[in-house]
Amino acid sequence: MSRIADAAVAAVGTRFRLHGRGADGLDCVGLVALALRAGGYLGEVPSGYSLRGGDWGLLDRMLVRVAEAEAGDVLLMAAGPGQIHLGIRTAGGFVHADAGLRRVVERPGMPPWPLIGVWRMGGVTWRPWY
Repeated sequence: MSRIADAAVAAVGTRFRLHGRGADGLDCVGLVALALRAGGYLGEVPSGYSLRGGDWGLLDRMLVRVAEAEAGDVLLMAAGPGQIHLGIRTAGGFVHADAGLRRVVERPGMPPWPLIGVWRMGGVTWRPWY
């Protein structure tokens, strides 16, 4: 499994906290940032966003869009009307910060929500996440 997926799995059990970025709590953006940093990402991470909406085009500016998800890839899902959600693909499922369960969890298989896109770290130049 990739360093990105390994970092996501290591975060399982961390409590959910909106805008969380560390051991005291993570949201889906914080989880993805933590995992990508383990893979070498050095750019900035978005903050100050709401639970609904958001600029998911930022993923195109920092990662490479791919057709098929592999362990370590970033998943963007439509979790509800106007609500997007991020997770990290693992060998057997995906890791995400589950607001309902109030913690980071790993679920088997693919997400139950519609998949908007899949992105992967690639190349050698990383741009800020804005």
